[in-house]
Amino acid sequence: MHRTSPESRRPVRWTTAALTALAGVALYATASDPVLPEVDPVFVTQAYVYATDTLRRGETLGVVLGRNDLASFDLLHLGRSVGLDPKRLRAGLEFVFRRTPAETQPSMMTVRTGPEERLRFTRTDETWDVAREPIIWDREMIRVGGDINRSLYTALDRAIPADLLDAGERVRLAWDLADVYAWSVDFSRDIQSGDQFTVLLEREVSEEGEIRYGRVLAAALEVSGKVLPAFRFDEAKSGEFFDDQGKSLRRAFLRAPVEFRRISSNFSQSRFHPVLRIRRRHTGTDYSATAGTPVLAAGDGVVLRAGRVGTYGNLVEIRHINGIRTRYAHLRGFARGIRSGTRVSQGTVIGYVGSTGLATSAHLHYEFLMNGVAQDSRRVKLGDGKAVTADLRDHFDAERDRLTRLLLAEGPSPAALTRRGD
Repeated sequence: MHRTSPESRRPVRWTTAALTALAGVALYATASDPVLPEVDPVFVTQAYVYATDTLRRGETLGVVLGRNDLASFDLLHLGRSVGLDPKRLRAGLEFVFRRTPAETQPSMMTVRTGPEERLRFTRTDETWDVAREPIIWDREMIRVGGDINRSLYTALDRAIPADLLDAGERVRLAWDLADVYAWSVDFSRDIQSGDQFTVLLEREVSEEGEIRYGRVLAAALEVSGKVLPAFRFDEAKSGEFFDDQGKSLRRAFLRAPVEFRRISSNFSQSRFHPVLRIRRRHTGTDYSATAGTPVLAAGDGVVLRAGRVGTYGNLVEIRHINGIRTRYAHLRGFARGIRSGTRVSQGTVIGYVGSTGLATSAHLHYEFLMNGVAQDSRRVKLGDGKAVTADLRDHFDAERDRLTRLLLAEGPSPAALTRRGD
């Protein structure tokens, strides 16, 4: 496979044939045409030839170099001088070799070591020089929007064509958007058919034509007729995203203790127990998830207990402020260091989804108790987030207004709206 190289983007140098053709066209010029200054023609006698080779599974770097007539190339010494260890190269790494038709060996080799950098090895007489080269990524803003009929995944997948973001980048966007609203929306339950979303995000394009998703900048999520705006504001230290009133979307408790998954059983005063085959009070919410899925602490607190507790199976119970406790049951196991007395922060992994105790399949049983009384965790009022401080309020208002104009801009969706700096 051959690739376009940075050199191939240099200004064109005319060949003899091209100059002759150009002279023929000039015969038809009229006297009124501008007279161009005479310049000495530049003739290209040796065009560069590029070849791309890939490190295959089980191969060593020496095999790749040997295939390209560089078996004696001392990359081991040069590579380590810039942090490239030939013994730890991953399969699939691509090398680009450049030579002229008159050369018996390539005189230059480049290897992309990551999204942000490539290494360039250049032969000078009998030695080689190596240099780091940054990969330039241009940023642009993209607005996408649509209806959520089944899930956030499918909505984004349907709204964004592959030439804007590939499938993997669309999944990343779905996760990040869910994280923005992690304190206000349970994507396992709250989203209904007909709900809508609009997202303003950064898309980055590299000098080699690669495309990746950057960051969510703003969003407007309509859930059951209520619009929930979110604006990124990095100047504030209390949180990244704020509503239109300048209040942080971050709350004391996550709306759900696992990344959004389908809920298999809701909080109920009377539920038919699938194991005992009787009706009994169900004081919690069950989240169906694959065994081993990380379980997160819903808020800051201290672990009261972590161990086997009757029908709960493996259980973690956390004490929070204001008389609040949370329980996480049927775990397959506990995260390292989770024991009675351990302090945990919101979002800390405390265990992993399992099916211990009275459980028919892998799921998380989650309870939210206030002063010992079980509450529906999805309906508990979690209060308001911290507001943007007074000294930053004017900056926030200006950024909110700018993002709102872009978020609500007329035009097709998705659409490139503006490049950063325009």
